[in-house]
Amino acid sequence: MMLHRRHFIATASATGLLSATAPRLSLAAAGTDRRLVLIVLRGAMDGLGAVIPYADPDYRPARGALALAEPGQEGGVLDLDGRFGLHPVLAPLHEWWGKKQLLAVHAIATPYRDRSHFDAQDLLDTGGIRAGDDSGWLNRALARLDGGGKGLGLSLGQGVPLVLRGSVPVASWAPSPLPEPTMDFMDRVAGLYRNDPVLGPALMAGLGVADMANGMDGNKKRDGGKDRLILAETAGRMLSDPAGPRIASLELSGWDTHVGQGAIQGRLANALGQLAETMMTLRVSMSDVWGQTLIAVVTEFGRTIRPNGTGGTDHGTAGVALLAGGALNGGRVLGEWPGLRDDKLYEGRDLAPTTDMRALLKAVLAGHLGVPAADIDRFVFPDAKSVPALPELVRA
Repeated sequence: MMLHRRHFIATASATGLLSATAPRLSLAAAGTDRRLVLIVLRGAMDGLGAVIPYADPDYRPARGALALAEPGQEGGVLDLDGRFGLHPVLAPLHEWWGKKQLLAVHAIATPYRDRSHFDAQDLLDTGGIRAGDDSGWLNRALARLDGGGKGLGLSLGQGVPLVLRGSVPVASWAPSPLPEPTMDFMDRVAGLYRNDPVLGPALMAGLGVADMANGMDGNKKRDGGKDRLILAETAGRMLSDPAGPRIASLELSGWDTHVGQGAIQGRLANALGQLAETMMTLRVSMSDVWGQTLIAVVTEFGRTIRPNGTGGTDHGTAGVALLAGGALNGGRVLGEWPGLRDDKLYEGRDLAPTTDMRALLKAVLAGHLGVPAADIDRFVFPDAKSVPALPELVRA
């Protein structure tokens, strides 16, 4: 059996040879025509630096050197609704706002309050109230969809993130830094596993994922930090394929801005620019199914209101979540704004949480993917039965 050399990506991944630092893309098939891309920002994005409450009278005194100029001024924020504005490096997304294809939920948080990255990320992924769960809320949601779980799951590279782990098999893909093998090598690998009842089907499933990922453009050369764009483009192609998956989870790191966060420039601005590039790449590669697409951008917690002594911010509580896509009823900043006055802060240092992250996720699952509300409360977020879903997030 002759295999095309582009399939080596899957074979190399199956043997554990992918880079440990590569960004990660995980995919899952679902019985729906709606598409969902979950982007998890690992490290805790500063929500006040992404969606700026420039009209709050306490914003500038509290933020100090991290404050941005008002709309219309040099380096000013991009106005959204007269109260909030986008960081200027998110300009590529500002046009989406006018088309009601972008939405922000401010002062949002999971139930977690102790500021540890590890526990906070676990609870963001599991959707629970305590660390230690072994299944993710998105995998549990897949189990409630018609056709969810069909086919063989495959984990490549760094493995499937916790949010997609569980009883429903999912596949994952990552670009490989290794050189292409010879056709003879691929023949030998295929022959080695052909009759193995477990590894044989797993290998072939992995080759199918790689074929879908690479089939339209052929091989792509790996380019260091541009892996995230390769992943975004690949995710878009695969989700756009009528026979492809419907749900993707993509992780971006670099949001732990303790030092040198900056205002108009700096570490946060660089990370936000990369996020905008990633989302624009998804938009282009999913143009044929954009009207059925929702992108959800979440992070484990926010950051402190005031800058620290090294020009950064420390671990906080509430932050911001973003939604985008052609299926979105956007053009709004949701969430009750608690204000930045000292007596309104959480523990005197953080943006106070007023919206439960699970309210947003429930709305995405029910309104966009069509997961029954009763199933969400019973199986997906059993600890959040009293948390109502945010209303009218999706276009009718």
